[in-house]
Amino acid sequence: MTMNTFQNSRHFACTPAAVFAAIRDPERLARWWGPNGFTNAFEVFDFRAGGRWVFDMVGPDGTRYANESVFAHIEADRQVVVDHTCAPLFRLTITLTPEGDDTRVHWLQVFDDPAFAQAMKHILEPANEQNLDRLGLELGRG
Repeated sequence: MTMNTFQNSRHFACTPAAVFAAIRDPERLARWWGPNGFTNAFEVFDFRAGGRWVFDMVGPDGTRYANESVFAHIEADRQVVVDHTCAPLFRLTITLTPEGDDTRVHWLQVFDDPAFAQAMKHILEPANEQNLDRLGLELGRG
């Protein structure tokens, strides 16, 4: 069976509200979204259920990668679900779970095409970890 799902989890020493704030604010999100070395240029950021998110991820070499997504579900301080609507198609569910005064972030990325997911596994697994690393740095900025 081919796998199409990637999961990551990370503990952060801040509240779910603080983590959610780093997601809902486009300026903050642009600073940490993506793997190491990438930056973001947001064109549309309509942070509501059904809202569009259109942006370019800019690689370290200047290559621009067009992205289009829809926020499928948003529950303040708890969960954000993003459907990536251009290739590669996937759903990303970010769940924030309180752990005392801290937060467990669970990152679940499910690709429509298992063959693509397997072919890109060597990139996706470290990239998702780097995303969470960058989120941690952003949370340290407050």
